[in-house]
Amino acid sequence: MVKSTFSKFVTSFVAGAAMIAFSGLPAQAETELTVYTAVEAEDLKRYADTFNADHPDIKIKWVRDSTGIVTAKLLAEKDNPQADVVWGLAATSLLLLKTEGMLEAYAPAGVEKLDPKFVDKSNPPAWVGMDAWVAAICYNTVEAAKANLTPPKTWKDLTDPKYKGHVIMPNPNSSGTGFLDVSSWLQMFGEEGGWAYMDGLHANIARYTHSGSKPCKLAAAGEIPIGVSFAFRGAKSKAAGAPLEIIVPDEGVGWDMEATAIIAGTSKLDAAKKLVDWSITKKANEMYNTGYAVVAMPGVAKPVEHFPANLLEKMIDYDFEFAANNRAAILKEWAKRYDSKSEPKG
Repeated sequence: MVKSTFSKFVTSFVAGAAMIAFSGLPAQAETELTVYTAVEAEDLKRYADTFNADHPDIKIKWVRDSTGIVTAKLLAEKDNPQADVVWGLAATSLLLLKTEGMLEAYAPAGVEKLDPKFVDKSNPPAWVGMDAWVAAICYNTVEAAKANLTPPKTWKDLTDPKYKGHVIMPNPNSSGTGFLDVSSWLQMFGEEGGWAYMDGLHANIARYTHSGSKPCKLAAAGEIPIGVSFAFRGAKSKAAGAPLEIIVPDEGVGWDMEATAIIAGTSKLDAAKKLVDWSITKKANEMYNTGYAVVAMPGVAKPVEHFPANLLEKMIDYDFEFAANNRAAILKEWAKRYDSKSEPKG
C-alpha cells in the first residue's frame, strides 16, 4: 500500500515537473530593481527601453524626483534602504552618501575607458559618472528688448538693479543645478563674497523654481527674460526655435555630473552590477549624449547645435569634496536667507 502510494506520488511529481518544464515559462525569473533617479522625466522611458533591449530579464521600478528630494530620501532611508541602485544623481550627492557608508564600491567592466574625472577616486570606486551639466544663462532676446535690457556678461552683472524681477533660478534645496550654482559662487567668490553676491542677486530674483531646467524653459517660453539654468537645456530650446542667447559668464561656470552607484545592502547585487556595467558602455554614453553635450566616455559626444563654443574651457576647477562636505550647511544658510521667494512645491 505504501509502495503504491509512493509510486503515485513520484509519477505525479515527474508529470508536474514536465508540465512546468514545457509550459513556456521563463527559465529565469525576472528581477525587479528599484532605481532612484533625478534624470529628466522626458528621458526615463528611453533609458529603460534602451537598457531592457539588452537585459529583458531585469525590470526597473523608477523612483524619480529632483536631486535634492532624492538625496534627502536616500539619507532618510539610510537604516532601511529601499533603493537597489541610483542611476542619474549628482556626483556631489553620491559623495555625501559615500561618506555615510551607503554605497557598495564596485568597479564596473570597462571603467578604464572613462575619463578619470568621471570616476570616484577610491579603488574600487563608489560611483561612476555618466554625463555632465554645465551652468549657463538663458537670455530671451525678445523679452529682454521689451524690457530695455542688455545682456549680462558676468554673474555679477545680474545684481544690477535693471534686472530686478527679470531673473529666475533654481532652488538649491531641491535642484542639483541650483546647488551647483550656489556652491560654485562660493568657490569663485569666497564664502563672504559668495553670500554677498547672492544677497544682491536675490533682490533681482522673481522666484526660485524646484527644477534646474525650468528657468531656461520659462525663458524660452517668454515668461521671463533671464533663466539661470544649464547650457544644454538652452541649446535644445534654441534649436527648437526659442529666441535665446546662451550666455557663459566671464568668471567661469560650475558643473556637476550625473552618476551611478549601488546602494549598500541590496539583496539584488548581481542584477545591480549588471545595470552599472551597462551604464558605462558606449551604447549608454551615446544615449546620454541625446540629453547632454558632455559624457563620460571620451570620443562619444557629438557636437551639439547652439552649444556655446567656449563653454568647456570656462568650466571651473569645481571642488566636489567642498560641495559634498558643506552641502547641509550651505542649504540651511540659503533657505534662511532666500527661501521666501521659492515657488510652492508640488
